Amino acid sequence: MAARGVFITFEGGDGSGKSTQIQSVRDWFESRGREVIVTREPGGTELGTEIRRLVQNGPEDVDARTEALLYAADRAYHVATVIRPALERGAVVLGDRYIDSSLAYQGAARSLGVDEIASLSAWATRGLYPSLTFLLDLPPEVGARRRTDAPDRMERESMDFHERVRHQYLRLADAEPERIVVIDAVGTIEEVFSEIRGVLVERFDGGVATIDEAVDGSAGSVTVAGAGADAPADAPADASAKTEDTAAEVASSEASTEEAPLADAPEASAPDTAGEETATDEAEPVLVDAPEATATRKHRAAKASHKGSTEKRSSRKPATMVGALGESQGALWDE
Repeated sequence: MAARGVFITFEGGDGSGKSTQIQSVRDWFESRGREVIVTREPGGTELGTEIRRLVQNGPEDVDARTEALLYAADRAYHVATVIRPALERGAVVLGDRYIDSSLAYQGAARSLGVDEIASLSAWATRGLYPSLTFLLDLPPEVGARRRTDAPDRMERESMDFHERVRHQYLRLADAEPERIVVIDAVGTIEEVFSEIRGVLVERFDGGVATIDEAVDGSAGSVTVAGAGADAPADAPADASAKTEDTAAEVASSEASTEEAPLADAPEASAPDTAGEETATDEAEPVLVDAPEATATRKHRAAKASHKGSTEKRSSRKPATMVGALGESQGALWDE
């Protein structure tokens, strides 16, 4: 059975540590036998590298609309030549910035309109969106202190500009909690990756639907890996003993009523499915529901809290799965 493609993006302000965390996530997937393509915007292609030079270190008089169109041009070519081919041959694509960056920087901070930039990006990508996005949230002043190189054209913007970028990112996360996972990026590299790894395990490993199993199930269902995956994560340690006691009581009860007349038998009741989770929501075809570990969700919600904003929590869906075969190879990078 061929693996299916997975598209994950990383977003956040300058200095949030996206590049470092992407490499750790790459190692995590590769240790599980997956082909991983690491790319970035702009710069994931030869054309993108030139566009990156123009928008980051080009003339200071580049206006906001020109900037937005350059990013859209890079994204269209990037999707057509790197991202889609990689997904079609079953690779995991890890992208450093994607559409959310344009919504935050050009749509909000440049005041071009989030809806307008969203429409432009959807047209450029033919509607290709990541199924999972890690938003590394960091106060702009902390990111500025982390900078080691000379600031580029975007980094030289005012602190107010970067605050607008951050606030828009958080608004996007509130609007799409199933896709965008907010990670507190203030901590150490190890602490940040610990939070990211928890999400990866929750969605792609352990007692939830795995990458391949999730897409092999029939429509409206999820294949769950591991015995007892439906049990709550915070179930008591003696749950199995209690289950055995209950089973014994049921068996005894059945034995005592085995000879009873049919008229005296209690009316059969429908099975209680209140605690079960199914994937019958009307969602986009590429999304599949999966159960979520309660303890992990609570821990991550506490770590991802941010000043002046309350993160909206909800059950999230696993990564987009894309099938078919392709040939192109994306460029790897390290910054």
